Amino acid sequence: MIDHISVGVSDLARSAQFYERALAPLGLTRLVERPSTVGYGKTYPEFWINLRPAMARVPADTGSHLCFRARSTAEVDAFHAAALEAGGVSDGLPGLRPHDRVRYYAAFVLDPDGNRIEAVTFPAE
Repeated sequence: MIDHISVGVSDLARSAQFYERALAPLGLTRLVERPSTVGYGKTYPEFWINLRPAMARVPADTGSHLCFRARSTAEVDAFHAAALEAGGVSDGLPGLRPHDRVRYYAAFVLDPDGNRIEAVTFPAE
């Protein structure tokens, strides 16, 4: 349904380093680099960060976030750890989140600009 998505960042170099480290455990790498945008993906850029120099920090109550699929709970854990080591802020520790419709394992992190990102997997057991 969605081909690609992007988020604004106030400092492209800082955010590119953050996302390169945070997304590595999920198998996503930096594929395209231009003066004001960087694209990440596995075979083509599915996620972009775009320089917005005047951008203010994203307010915590905006409710927007984006989620990356992980292959395992170990990948979710590694994503969370890598994101924190790269300067992100935890917004939800890795863990099982049982809901009425679906049972999933996820972790949430705020990037350096306050964008809320998640990694998720759906364990069988």
